[in-house]
Amino acid sequence: MPKDRHNMDDKHWLCRAHIRERNERWNFFAGMSDDAVARFQKDAITGHRPTWKMGSDGRPRGSKPDPAQFHPGYGAADPFNMFAELGGPSRPRPEPEREDRTVRNAERKALDVLGLEGGVKTPEIKARFKLLVKRHHPDANGGDRSCEDKLREIIQAYNYLKSVGYC
Repeated sequence: MPKDRHNMDDKHWLCRAHIRERNERWNFFAGMSDDAVARFQKDAITGHRPTWKMGSDGRPRGSKPDPAQFHPGYGAADPFNMFAELGGPSRPRPEPEREDRTVRNAERKALDVLGLEGGVKTPEIKARFKLLVKRHHPDANGGDRSCEDKLREIIQAYNYLKSVGYC
């Protein structure tokens, strides 16, 4: 049982009967003004941690951030221009073009399992993989065991393409 609200770590060790008696008489807010009680209760909502309005970071309204200071929009890809209004870069960085490379036989087999050609890009491979997994999943086929082998083959082909850096 704490001795008073100013020092919650300093405790009285009491028996059960005395704890009940003390709890009936003890008031954490005794001696505090109504304003102080209201402030305490408002601060308790956030665990007595500082807060500020959403979207503000202490700068005057309309001012731009200092580029020398860290800012979430600097150096980050922003495909939806979310950071543009905060002074960050307004265009997404272009995705680097992948070099055309020769397709090895194992890669060609894996692409064939997915039903794709040799010069396909990563997003197309991922989309095709998702489509085939949904199509051949046992839950989508009423528990049909014949689709499990095809699903296993699709997953192995996709994992192989990932492991060699193709997607």
